[in-house]
Amino acid sequence: MDSIQHVKQRFGIIGNHPGLNRALEKALRVAATEISVLVTGESGVGKENIPKIIHQYSSRKHARYIAVNCGAIPEGTIDSELFGHEKGAFTGATSTRSGYFEEADGGTIFLDEVGELPLPTQVRLLRVLENGEFFKVGSSKVQKTNVRIVAATNVKMEEAIAKEKFREDLYYRLSTVEIAIPPLRERKEDIHLLFRKFAADFAEKYRMPPLRLDDNAQLLLQQYRWSGNIRQLRNVAEQMSVLEKERLISPTTLRIYLPEKGSQLPSVIDKQKDKSDFSSEREILYKILFDMRSDLNDLKKLTHELIQEEDPSMRKEKNQNLIKKIYGKEEEHLPKELPPSTIAIEKPTADIEISKVDDHDRYDYAETAIEEEPLSLLEKEIEMIKQALSRSNGKRKKAAEELGISERTLYRKIKQYDLNEKEDDAF
Repeated sequence: MDSIQHVKQRFGIIGNHPGLNRALEKALRVAATEISVLVTGESGVGKENIPKIIHQYSSRKHARYIAVNCGAIPEGTIDSELFGHEKGAFTGATSTRSGYFEEADGGTIFLDEVGELPLPTQVRLLRVLENGEFFKVGSSKVQKTNVRIVAATNVKMEEAIAKEKFREDLYYRLSTVEIAIPPLRERKEDIHLLFRKFAADFAEKYRMPPLRLDDNAQLLLQQYRWSGNIRQLRNVAEQMSVLEKERLISPTTLRIYLPEKGSQLPSVIDKQKDKSDFSSEREILYKILFDMRSDLNDLKKLTHELIQEEDPSMRKEKNQNLIKKIYGKEEEHLPKELPPSTIAIEKPTADIEISKVDDHDRYDYAETAIEEEPLSLLEKEIEMIKQALSRSNGKRKKAAEELGISERTLYRKIKQYDLNEKEDDAF
């Protein structure tokens, strides 16, 4: 068996970190067996080297080696890609096709990002692992294959299993031997070695002198948290090789190419983005409707309590609370009290009115309760626009601000729903 150093030279692997050496040692030991291997590690750490080593040092080295990125294949076609399909199995299947498991018969198949496989495909893969059998899509004929499976993932499999996104039995079948590749930030002594290798490669590629880092730049390079691991380091080396005229790099220059947050790549979307920032009028409308529905439920409760109240003083206090709820918090807009024995509620989202509620029939009202008449979304939108125009005395700009939409959009909806008959004079 070749030494680890020889393996590094053959496959272009740079570094002397104990974790990296341990991973290579395990790969060499399992290569001569038929054991399934699961390679784990963050994205960009170089997991794709391990299955190549296993294949080249196995008895299958003269057979085919096929690498499949499971995360890059659409869910609707993944079964066809892996297992093949019969002619007419689905729309567009104009001929019979062999899948990767059939093509790699006798060799090795590397399933990268195996954690992204859909659950139905996981069931098919489990059968291949257990007895080497599979079905083509659209076929009832059992086919056999003899392949060595090496899988890799950057997903935390325990969490995926707990969330029922990955089958536990498949995980244990794949991970007979698990090989973990350490992230670059744990291999600080290897970072500068890798940078020098990339700088030399790009200098040869672009025909220019190689980059060099001064002592402080080397220290900054080692202290930085490489979220994209080796892939990110390679990109930084290539950018500087092309863009920088000065070949001796200082920390000031290096910082230009390093995102401020080492734990997050620049392309990652900020997940803490304000969720109230809606992207469409429909979402704004839904929010308004839900808010109004909540207000309506509060009004129902308050009205019901008011009707059942025996104490006149308490009834007056609750009456004032109801008035504030209906007309808003601005004191100048509030009537001092509602007419005796009469409570009227404006209709915010549903046709609902309580009028002339006397003491002798309040219990009948409580039993018949305030029921919402179901309205379609379109009817609710029209009713909401009418109310906004009414409260703004027909002024479109004020009504649009209240609705949370532009004046132009409001004008278009007025035309669309033919609301001009009553409001035109006010415009």
